[in-house]
Amino acid sequence: MSVRRLAEDSVQPASFAFNPENSVWAEATIKKYPEGREQSAVIPLLMRAQEQDGWVTKAAIEMIADMLGMAYIRVLEVATFYTQFQLQPVGTRAHIQVCGTTPCMLRGAEDLISVCKSKIHHDAHHLNEDGTLSWEEVECLGACVNAPMVAIFKDTYEDLTATQLEHIIDRFKAGKGSDINPGPQVDRTFSAPAGGPTSLTEEIPPAPKSEALTGVSTAAEPAQPAHTPPSNAAKPDTNAPETDPKLKTPADGKSAEPDAATKVAKPSLDDPNRPAGVEKPEKPDDLQLISGIGPKIEATLHSIGIFTYEQVAAWGPAEREWVDGYLNFKGRIERDDWARQAKALADGGEEEYIRVFGKKPR
Repeated sequence: MSVRRLAEDSVQPASFAFNPENSVWAEATIKKYPEGREQSAVIPLLMRAQEQDGWVTKAAIEMIADMLGMAYIRVLEVATFYTQFQLQPVGTRAHIQVCGTTPCMLRGAEDLISVCKSKIHHDAHHLNEDGTLSWEEVECLGACVNAPMVAIFKDTYEDLTATQLEHIIDRFKAGKGSDINPGPQVDRTFSAPAGGPTSLTEEIPPAPKSEALTGVSTAAEPAQPAHTPPSNAAKPDTNAPETDPKLKTPADGKSAEPDAATKVAKPSLDDPNRPAGVEKPEKPDDLQLISGIGPKIEATLHSIGIFTYEQVAAWGPAEREWVDGYLNFKGRIERDDWARQAKALADGGEEEYIRVFGKKPR
């Protein structure tokens, strides 16, 4: 572990005090611990001090030590041991922690570090010119499947490219970091497969009732044993439900077919709610830029004449319901908000999409 020291005296404030809200919180936190064990609150108090000022100052260490009845050196040992504590000033708008552990390194962490060097400062733990940004390389941030990734304060931004990180840094520098949605920056839900599910993607009709469920057999009853069963033998259930005659095995021995009503049928192509199609343009829009549309769905949409963002954006509720049924992905269009995505892409391409959603389309 590298040696960690407090910042130079020249940048240390003369004093520290929790603001009124944090003072109430600190007192309540200390009381959570048994009498004589109040010093166990040292880590949460240090974290709250860091959240208030952005970093842990010498004055904060001394004040917390006084609150808990600890020697200054004991609190200093805690603050310098755990790398979660920043011991010198960080950016007021963003301190970017770039994961450099093996999975992220293999997936492009070095490119992310290069972005930080060019847009913030060449060296880690240094502020940019206006003091709003800083960066450092850290160890595993705990989402290896979403590599590469960075953490900014309490949020993580995953599945990054150098271009995406540049955009994120620019938004935070402009004081608009809240415009960026944390988490994966690609078409993925948390750590689910990128591009959406690849299996169990079709609705399965409910299975018909069977003998196993009803407890009634249609086969010939076996011969009863000659001996008398013991007095504690289970008695047959005279209230067992009868099997639905429509589901009994026919005389020809073939399995019964499930009721046609249980089968999921696509809506008719002649349905008036089917959205109007167009002839394939010379250069169709890339519908896969819409989150929730992969190669298979795009091909299906093409087969019914859907080739442009404007078409998708113009669908009304009835048309969206028809397409949802035709794709056999109930709820996906509304859940992923295809209409809003398509409108952004139609209005201004990827630049407008980034402005609206805070991230690049997939």
